[in-house]
Formats: sequence, structure tokens, C-alpha cells
Amino acid sequence: MNHSARIRARGVRPAPTKALDLKALVGSGERIGLLALPFLLVGVALNVLRPSLFSVGGPPAVLTALSVVMLIPGVTVWIWSVVLILTKVPRQELIATGPYLLVKHPLYTGVAFLVLPWTGFLLNTWLGVLIGIVLYVGSRMYAPEEERQLSETFGVTWTDYCNNVKIPWL
Repeated sequence: MNHSARIRARGVRPAPTKALDLKALVGSGERIGLLALPFLLVGVALNVLRPSLFSVGGPPAVLTALSVVMLIPGVTVWIWSVVLILTKVPRQELIATGPYLLVKHPLYTGVAFLVLPWTGFLLNTWLGVLIGIVLYVGSRMYAPEEERQLSETFGVTWTDYCNNVKIPWL
């Protein structure tokens, strides 16, 4: 008889364990990714077959420097958001600190505006801008459902957060 079975046999329930809920961690990310996937596949195929359609011209030194400058906060926001999700969501805590003070969905917004476009420019392609736009549109399409779930889960705490986030519409 294993340890859990012995505990149950004595009438004592083991302490509940919180399994890592992948759906809670991913949020709308799966649906947003599925929306963006065809654009990504077609875009990459076209970019490989006809690179001149997407070329940004080199990129020029100014665009390269600007891309690096924009990627620094973009990657920082992305990593910070992922760390917060991985640490707070399993504990069923509302994330209202760090980049979440600025926007409700910093991971989606940061990747769409600060990572994909500027990475694309460094790779001499407009494809990052296109995929970033699709990603952002997808995040706006699926955000209301995710936010309804957060409202149901966190109630007044969610409402207070929404009232205090600096750029709620982004």
C-alpha cells in the first residue's frame, strides 16, 4: 500500500496539490498563436521565395540601431511577463505588478510591438511587422473572454486593477 493509500485508509485526506494548469498559464495565447500561424507560414514562405517583397533595404544602420534599442525593453518586458506568469499563476494570484502596471496584457503587447517588428527589421524583413499586427489583433479579439474569466476569478481585485492600470486600452 502506497503512502497516499495508507493516509486515505486512516480517514485522513492528503493536502491538496496544485497541479500546474497549462490553460491558466497560456491564457489566450494558444488561440492567438493559431490565428497568427497561417500568416507566419505564408509570410516566411513568401519571404524565402521572394525576399525583395519584404526587404527593408539592408537594413540601414539607423534602423539596425533603432531595432536594437527597441528590442532591449521588448525582450525585458517579455521575459519579465513570463516570469510573473510562471510564478504567480500557479499560486492563483492576480498579476498587477511590473509591466502589468502599464498594460493588461504586456506579454502579447510587448511581443507584438517591441519584439517581432524590430527582430524582423534586423533580419531585413517587414514580416515581423505583419506578424506583430496579426498577433496584436488576435490578442484584442481574445482579450475580452480572458478578462471576463479574470473578473469572475478575482472580482473586486480585478476591478481595482483595471481602474489602476496605466494604459488599459493597449
